[in-house]
Amino acid sequence: MTAPETPLAAPLADRVVVVSGVGPGLGRSLALRCAAAGADVVLAARNEERLAEVAADVEGLGRRALAVPADIRDETACTRLADAALDAFGRVDGLVNNAFATPPLKDLTEVDLDAVRAGFETNVLAALRLTRLLAPALAERDGSVVMINSAVLRHSRRTYGAYKMAKSALLSMAQSLATELGPRGVRVNTVAPGYIWAPNLKWYFDRLGKKRGVPAQTIYDEAAATTDLGRLPEPDEIADTVMFLLSPLARAVTGQCLDVNCGEWHH
Repeated sequence: MTAPETPLAAPLADRVVVVSGVGPGLGRSLALRCAAAGADVVLAARNEERLAEVAADVEGLGRRALAVPADIRDETACTRLADAALDAFGRVDGLVNNAFATPPLKDLTEVDLDAVRAGFETNVLAALRLTRLLAPALAERDGSVVMINSAVLRHSRRTYGAYKMAKSALLSMAQSLATELGPRGVRVNTVAPGYIWAPNLKWYFDRLGKKRGVPAQTIYDEAAATTDLGRLPEPDEIADTVMFLLSPLARAVTGQCLDVNCGEWHH
């Protein structure tokens, strides 16, 4: 079998990628790195102003962008998102399920079960809903789905139980979808970041530093010391791994979970 030509400079050339959960950190990087790799991008999130900003950034890279305000916990909103993507571009080649919600960080013996259910709704069922809606279109294009997971899969620290439950379910779901959709030519993979050096983490480290009376850099250095590379990954580095899994460069990769954490955890 002869491998298809895959331009390394633009591995997503002329493809259409849907990205949910577009925020100022990883979501923005996912959109821009896909655009830089040659893709047109459909952007979904609840914040219309943020969507417009990221859409303008995508267009600044010479690619088309479609911003669709949507709460992916809602069936009607998801259907509208899928329809808008197909109406605008006529196809979908890739889907990145990036939207997430962190349940209350409490021990499982104490956490509110309604909050646990809400976490499953965003972290698991919303991703399944959107994948199911786009599966027929992805099958027409030998498409690819990437679930954004978390390094919470790799530890069992106190108070993270509800979050680990949801993310473990997301991983199991991705593996099962890989088996179900594989015969239709659709690949399904997972990326599990740990710390991501983005605005939310920078704010948190600054807060911890003030609480301890030390510079935020001290908090960063302590966290970075737990990784093999001695630093924390940035959003573009996570996004580049996702871009690889979306592309034909990973055409034989499905059902896998790739950790991107600068060596904090080994798997």
